[in-house]
Amino acid sequence: MAMFQYQALTQEGRLMTGRVEAGTSEDARTTLMEMKLTVDSLAPVKETTPKTVVGRNEFLLFNQQLASITKAGIPLEQGLREVARDIASPKMRRLIEEVAHDLESGMGIDQAFGKRQTQFPMLYSRILKAGVETGRLSEMLTSLNRHIELGSQTRRIIVEAMAYPAVILFFAAVILTGVFQYIIPQFQSILHEMVGSELNSLTTAVLAIGGNVLPFWAGLACAVGAVALILSALSTSAQGRRVRESLVRHIPVVGRIYEQGTLGRFSEAMAILISAGSGMSTSLRLAAQSTASEQLILESELLADQMDQGRPVLEAGQFCRVIPRFFLYSIQLGMQRNELQDNLYSLSSMYSDQARQGQSRLQSVLLPAMVILVGGLVALSVLAVFLPMIQVVTSLSSAG
Repeated sequence: MAMFQYQALTQEGRLMTGRVEAGTSEDARTTLMEMKLTVDSLAPVKETTPKTVVGRNEFLLFNQQLASITKAGIPLEQGLREVARDIASPKMRRLIEEVAHDLESGMGIDQAFGKRQTQFPMLYSRILKAGVETGRLSEMLTSLNRHIELGSQTRRIIVEAMAYPAVILFFAAVILTGVFQYIIPQFQSILHEMVGSELNSLTTAVLAIGGNVLPFWAGLACAVGAVALILSALSTSAQGRRVRESLVRHIPVVGRIYEQGTLGRFSEAMAILISAGSGMSTSLRLAAQSTASEQLILESELLADQMDQGRPVLEAGQFCRVIPRFFLYSIQLGMQRNELQDNLYSLSSMYSDQARQGQSRLQSVLLPAMVILVGGLVALSVLAVFLPMIQVVTSLSSAG
């Protein structure tokens, strides 16, 4: 598919410029004619969308503004142009203006954002599509913001808890590198003479590191880089994202927070969709897509297929691992008592509260753990140097 720049006249005689996506120029001309436009000029253009990913804070602000626009009933293309005027970032302003331009040319909002999926968060276009199809776009966007803020708060807690120990660890690493590289090797022969040919295992290990400290740091840097590349490569496919998500879920505390936050978002999205009149199967599929969790999307798709075949929720969800049994039971009970929407909102509140409690536990545990880790590394290094001296002193005391 190619992009074509056009100039055309509306039925009212107003000059209109824009872009349209089509396979050929003839297809583009036909599309414009179907939009009741009289084409003056049509030419292929090369896309110049910015490569920079939208920052998290910028996206949160933009998403909230988009939710306000849709809630107020303002035409999206007009509202987006007004939002663009108030944005300080030239790249973000240009990106929003291009989206507005595509909307004016007749493109759907999910398509306009889908073609810029490298700039916006993954599956953002799917969330917009779910909101448009159900007529609850504003609620879906507001719910998305709460979900992102919950994740941002978790990351902020981790960063704040690790910042002070990380600084200590950095300076400790610099000092220990100097000690291992220049000081400890000079003591190696002395320590061997002091205690004989056999040194304790801790001192032997420290001396081995001292002789290979620079290769050690180089190897560590390569390992970190390799992990980063692997995680980046996993994000390019749905299967890879499921693997990465599985790894996150197995991280103590953090994985539990992620799981509960995702289920909270899933429950709230389902409640919004059910209240908009969507069927159970459709609500499952669209709500899962709005969470951006590939594991949840896969399970919800399979669960919806089973329910379409007439199976009850609990029976259909026997294979589920990501969707808890309690969640399925609550859905089935809500359907039987005609209280499904209330049950889903209760589930969303419960999972969100559990995620916030997990954040509090993480904040209280992570900082002490990091300080203990740094202190333990420094203590082991010092102990390794002094152990041979303690051995010599002990031997002399025994001989005396």
